[in-house]
Amino acid sequence: MLARIPGITGDDDESRRPLPVSGMLAAAMTLGVGLAALTTLTLIGWIAAPKGTLGSGLPGVFRTAAQVWLAAHHTGFAIPGGRVGLLPLGLMALPALLLYRAGRWMARDADLRVRLPARLPKNSPRRQATLRRRAQLVLVAQAGVSLAAPYSLLAGLIALVARNDVTQPFIGEALLSHFTLAFVCGVLATARTIGPFRSMLMLLPERVRAVTAGTAVATALLLAAGLLVVLAAVAVNFGQVRDLTQALSPGLVGGALLLLVQLLYLANAVIWASAYIAGPGFAVGSDTLVAPTGVDLHAVPILPILGALPDSGPAPAWAMAVIALPFAAGAVAGVVLVRIAPSPSYEGAPLWGLATGVTTGLAAGALAALSGGPLRGGRLAVVGPSPWEVVLSVALEVGVAAGISAGLANWLLLNRKAGRPPGRVRRVGAAGLGVLARMAGKVGLAETDSRPLPGHWLDATEADTQPIPVIRDDWMDEHASAAAEVRAQSRRRDIVDETDDRGGHVIYMDPYAWDRD
Repeated sequence: MLARIPGITGDDDESRRPLPVSGMLAAAMTLGVGLAALTTLTLIGWIAAPKGTLGSGLPGVFRTAAQVWLAAHHTGFAIPGGRVGLLPLGLMALPALLLYRAGRWMARDADLRVRLPARLPKNSPRRQATLRRRAQLVLVAQAGVSLAAPYSLLAGLIALVARNDVTQPFIGEALLSHFTLAFVCGVLATARTIGPFRSMLMLLPERVRAVTAGTAVATALLLAAGLLVVLAAVAVNFGQVRDLTQALSPGLVGGALLLLVQLLYLANAVIWASAYIAGPGFAVGSDTLVAPTGVDLHAVPILPILGALPDSGPAPAWAMAVIALPFAAGAVAGVVLVRIAPSPSYEGAPLWGLATGVTTGLAAGALAALSGGPLRGGRLAVVGPSPWEVVLSVALEVGVAAGISAGLANWLLLNRKAGRPPGRVRRVGAAGLGVLARMAGKVGLAETDSRPLPGHWLDATEADTQPIPVIRDDWMDEHASAAAEVRAQSRRRDIVDETDDRGGHVIYMDPYAWDRD
């Protein structure tokens, strides 16, 4: 049973705000700070830009800032002749950072560190740790909903205010996008309040933790490869990018704004390059395709970064080599999967590797859906990669590579730890499970009771307590042996110390009295 500390767990319950109240305050502060920052930037642009570009008067400036805030959450707009869904993902960094800081404040304000069940059923330590982890997951989810629910409702009001005759934001998308982003940031911030970033994954069960880590590694490698492809394409076609920039003649202020817009769309370009690496490629308009198998382009929007696109025609033979990158990412993900959670059977690891490929494909498909979208109507109604094609390609490529590498890594790990020759392949029995238990304790993210994470409240569980040893009467230590030898040599069991005989007193001292009952 967890100790009830006065002044922390019970005495200040009345002084703490309820979690929904803290979430509402955090959501309001996030919206206020974000809109204030964007209104200031929009006002500066309104002063520097021609009149009417960013709205007429201060109400138009605020309405434009509200529309930019909605676009930062990937909320689409309806315009005459179509809709706008191709939004810069770089804008999402501002509300994500503000929501993360607001989530940290909400967790401290509601004092979530001490809101755990004080009573756990007296069962096995493993069972108690599992119940405690579930309670923590429920608490983290409640914190995410407490921040996301009021945040999305306030976003609906902003969407109503930002409507005008030209652009009309979709209220349904505004509610969903704001809730999703706030929930994710609130969950991460609350989990970070529990302890360091490493402890976030410790809240998940071991197998789920392994698949999550493998998916994150594979996705990160795909995005890193996409970034390298974008930088290489810009370097190779830098002349075309420069010519497009000079053709626009943006001036000093316009050039700065143009550079900012391209930096905000850099995340979209990286995801498109990842889809190019995976094989499906992406489109820049209807009936267009940029893929390793070939390029078919028509007129593209005048944006300097689009000058890095290859020319239309068949792709060179070496371009097909980029398809090996998803397989390499899957191989690394399979090794990470086995290091976190080795499988006790030889056929289990490849299956979990395939599952990691499926989750990676779903993550890549979600990113592809966010990075693309229509740009008005007509020919530009299809821009970006196809989500379902990306899901199938990435799931197949990463899943096959992760299954093979996970199977090999698990096979080598089992044979090496069990001390059997590599040629003998048999199912791991009780001895193998014991080896796996000791082996998992050496893995950084594996379950272990002997190495708790220090310094935060996640560590204090009843499973960590150790019973106090009881000394039996038949135990003999070195002090008791020395006392027995002295008693055998002399009938008298006390040692007389006559160094202080002032006043005719004699002091008797027994140095082994502490060892007696």
